[in-house]
Amino acid sequence: MSTVEDRLAELGLQVPTVAKPVAAYVPALRQGNLVHTSGQLPLTDGELPATGKVGEGEGLVAPEQAKELAQTCALNAIAAVKGVVGDLDKVAQVVKVVGFVASDPSFTGQPGVINGASELLGKVFGDKGAHARSAVGVAVLPMNSPVEVEIVVAVED
Repeated sequence: MSTVEDRLAELGLQVPTVAKPVAAYVPALRQGNLVHTSGQLPLTDGELPATGKVGEGEGLVAPEQAKELAQTCALNAIAAVKGVVGDLDKVAQVVKVVGFVASDPSFTGQPGVINGASELLGKVFGDKGAHARSAVGVAVLPMNSPVEVEIVVAVED
């Protein structure tokens, strides 16, 4: 097991099976020393634990739950990276995180939601987990997911 996977285990997590694409794409692709993941939904065992828009109020996904779902997205992105490079200890740097939040029109807390992904990457990759980031509010995501996260990592040969 890699050091990264040991850190995940300390958090009570493990690298899941790579989520099957829901359309015509691959989960991750390596170009040179960069691995780009496709947008990862918070699928757990092929299912979304919650659907809908994020916001405050009845019928909406609470921001704290959405933050947990963003962590699951990041975990799925880590799995996609591992599927390409094999050993997560080859990750030299998490370069970029892009997070999408299906947002109620009045919700402006997208950065806090995507912190779920950013914080997990920091915990498991340490200093190599520091990254540039965008947190974007959108009207709707695939499968009515509340969040979606994609990452770019630099890897060593």
